[in-house]
Amino acid sequence: MREEIHIPLEVLTGEVANASAPAPRETRAAKELYSSAETFAASESRIFQPAGAQRRTFFLETFGCQMNEHDSEKVAGVLLARGYKQVETPEAANLILYNTCSIREKAAQKVFSRLGVYRDALGQANGVQQKIGVLGCVAQQEGEAIFSRAPWVSLVCGSASYRNLPQMLARLEAGEERVTGLDKDTDETFETDVTRRDNPWRAYITIIEGCDKSCAYCVVPFTRGPERSRDSARVLAELRGLARSGYTEVQFLGQTVNSYADPSPRKMRFSELLLEAAQVPGIRRVRFTTSHPRDFTPDIVEAIDAHQSLCNHVHLPVQSGSSRVLRAMQRTYSREAYLEKVAMIRSARRKIAVTTDIIVGFPGETETEFEQTLSLLDEVKYEGVFAFMYSPRPNTPATSMPDAIPEGEKSRRLAVLLERQRAIQVEALGKLEGELFEVHVDGKSKKEGQWYGHTSCNRVANFGSTATDILGHYVPVRVAGCTPNSLLGVHAARF
Repeated sequence: MREEIHIPLEVLTGEVANASAPAPRETRAAKELYSSAETFAASESRIFQPAGAQRRTFFLETFGCQMNEHDSEKVAGVLLARGYKQVETPEAANLILYNTCSIREKAAQKVFSRLGVYRDALGQANGVQQKIGVLGCVAQQEGEAIFSRAPWVSLVCGSASYRNLPQMLARLEAGEERVTGLDKDTDETFETDVTRRDNPWRAYITIIEGCDKSCAYCVVPFTRGPERSRDSARVLAELRGLARSGYTEVQFLGQTVNSYADPSPRKMRFSELLLEAAQVPGIRRVRFTTSHPRDFTPDIVEAIDAHQSLCNHVHLPVQSGSSRVLRAMQRTYSREAYLEKVAMIRSARRKIAVTTDIIVGFPGETETEFEQTLSLLDEVKYEGVFAFMYSPRPNTPATSMPDAIPEGEKSRRLAVLLERQRAIQVEALGKLEGELFEVHVDGKSKKEGQWYGHTSCNRVANFGSTATDILGHYVPVRVAGCTPNSLLGVHAARF
């Protein structure tokens, strides 16, 4: 099995993508890995570029979720392995790529707005004609219609076709004007030899792609294809490679991450994969998102209880507090069944934070049903909520449902829900004053002596410290106060 190489962006570009981002820690293992990565990229680039040719460049902008962010890391890895160099502006790029999201209408509109800028503006960069590619969910959703709407686009590639990206790039480089990759029905996952990592300490690992749940409002089954899980051996090999590179935290990703079904002879359950990941030397934290309530089983809670390296946070989207609306959404569970899952999580020995997603204004949602969602907030007392107004998406059953809710009413309901959740969070965070948390230091604030990071339960912590070299470290923080969305504290002497 060929081992995957993880490359911080600056290693292959000679540039820093984000000047404020922390640099990777120079462990011996990381230095050796960076050296092998450079050698790999150099050898690959000789294959794909003629001797003496100027290095091709690319610009990549990402919209949407963590899955898209990680897909972009892998897409960038494919390009870097072909000898491309990433640049900071589209003007300097031979290849301009937009990795897109279509979960909500506004996200798709942003993409076409970006494309419109290049109607008459495509030129040359480094003596090579510029080309534009649309990747991801909008590409899958709109397909070849993108060429009609924006004829200056050269590549349309849905996320289920990323595994064919090297071949598609070769066709573009050979001069083809329109290249497409729009597979849906596939049992393959997107594997790369090189992944460009944007964060020096926290890494994403996709363990399952696609979705079989067919919720009435959701485009994911159409844009990302059916569920297909990665071999557990490949997942764990990638994790061990990350640990050797100096990474201490990983996040397993999937549209329905807990629906993971190991295709290898080991047939590992999701909980077993979590436990084995937690025991990899060097890994301090293992997170996972997003979980589907139907497949959230007791063994997952037992695993979190059994190993401190498994983060005590579960993101469990409910979408509505009304059983009738949940049926209309085709969510496969009732309010009562969902609350049983929450009770199971809350009964764990460790305090597990629960966050959720909620859609307001789904077609036919009555005021009474909206009130049921508010009462669910009061009952569960989520540590965090991501709430959105319903947005009709192409190719979904909900688009043709009657009794659409007016935009003004959807906006009102969203504001009411967010204010209710704000009050819940302020009360909950206020009760944590005086408690001690281990915080991974993600960054330094502009204000002198102020830092920020995340706890194991995924709470944001802003804290003061006189230390000058704690970036990327795990430090004890004593809570002294809170805002509606974060803890305020001070760097403590010890745990």
